Amino acid sequence: MPRPPVKDSPSLKDSPPRFEPAALAGLLPGHAAGDAVWVDVLSAVDRTYAELVDYQERLERQNHELEDLRSYLGSIFASVSDALIVASRAGEVLGTSASVEALTGQGAGVWQGRPLSALFDPASGPRLDRVLAEAANRRAPVTIEAALLGPNGPAPLELSVSPRLDDRDRLIGYVLTGRPLGELRQAYFELERSHAALIAAQAQLVRNEKLASLGRLLAGVAHELNNPISFVYANAHAMERYAAKFETYFAAVQAGASREELVALRESLKLEREVGNLRTAIDGARDGAERVRAIVEDLRRLSSEGTGAQVAFDLVATAGVAADWVRRGSKTAVAVDFTGLATLEVIGRPGHIQQVVMNLVQNALDAMGDFQDGRIRIEARIAGGRGELVVSDTGPGVPEEVAPTIFDPFFTTKDVGKGTGLGLSISAKIVEEHGGRLRLLPENPLGGACFGFDLALAGAPA
Repeated sequence: MPRPPVKDSPSLKDSPPRFEPAALAGLLPGHAAGDAVWVDVLSAVDRTYAELVDYQERLERQNHELEDLRSYLGSIFASVSDALIVASRAGEVLGTSASVEALTGQGAGVWQGRPLSALFDPASGPRLDRVLAEAANRRAPVTIEAALLGPNGPAPLELSVSPRLDDRDRLIGYVLTGRPLGELRQAYFELERSHAALIAAQAQLVRNEKLASLGRLLAGVAHELNNPISFVYANAHAMERYAAKFETYFAAVQAGASREELVALRESLKLEREVGNLRTAIDGARDGAERVRAIVEDLRRLSSEGTGAQVAFDLVATAGVAADWVRRGSKTAVAVDFTGLATLEVIGRPGHIQQVVMNLVQNALDAMGDFQDGRIRIEARIAGGRGELVVSDTGPGVPEEVAPTIFDPFFTTKDVGKGTGLGLSISAKIVEEHGGRLRLLPENPLGGACFGFDLALAGAPA
């Protein structure tokens, strides 16, 4: 907004007045009395002159400050990237930023003194009038969508109209700021895309952590599957031998052997004993197959995505499956004890909660290392109207200097190559998504680390 320059006034200091007491002494009655009066007059003139000089100096300083302020405001109007319009109380344009000139294709001086409606397309005029009145009444900013008259058609803005108030809270005008909607929509699109990428990355981290856990459990899984499969395989070989004996006997029957020959053949083949053994082999093969089926079912639940709607499930049973798999993959004999409630129905995604328990149990095993008589205790309880699961161990515990950062991503106390530092961070995020909180508990009767998290009880009001 151009302003006429403020010119310095002629300085009184350049030509101060001069008075000669002797020249006027004869005009006063009585020389001595005249001198006294004249001294008083000169003193008053000197004081007045000093006050005038001081006033002029203050006026010059204020003029310089005013010039600096005008320069400062001018630089702001020229540099601001958003559309900026200052209007009077009557709705007349007092000034615009350089960005308005770029959007409308008109110089700043064109709009000064004209009504605000001249800047905007006809469709935005009525809305703008209503918003000006609303901002004045509410004494607060109001946001609308409006379009400036651009050289190539309307230029839509997200426009914020704010009232300008004086020190007595009286309306003296308006300030309008707007950002082109194209930029906003692009920013929203980028934000949405970044949010989707963040969700995908989080899901990928959860899957990677599960794969890392499954990799650590591979030896235990192979051992667990090898035992029942070997049992089924051995029983299948036994049943093959039994089948060969029965085939020999039935072939003799088909050949018309005499009763004495069949009795002798049955005794030589020991068919009475083999019939009982056959039943035992069938039962053993079925038990082995059931064991394999149970292991595969546990693996399926363990590696499940865990997404979708939250359901009611038994937290104790889910924790038991997770702890059992961690224990199978461990090279050390660590006792895992369950205390508290035998069953605890909560709401959540069992696959994700299994991952949380596995991380806590695995961390406890890693922390105990070669500790003798290592022990892990998992307690299920109800506290504050919510279901809680607490995992404690007999390890060295968490140092005080580490506790504040224990849930930070990529923070780990393990050696390089033995941990990603994402287990506790992901676990805390999973529990948070379930409406609970994973926390490091200060007291542990076992002497090591103690972690606990809470979930909503099944059947409890939301």
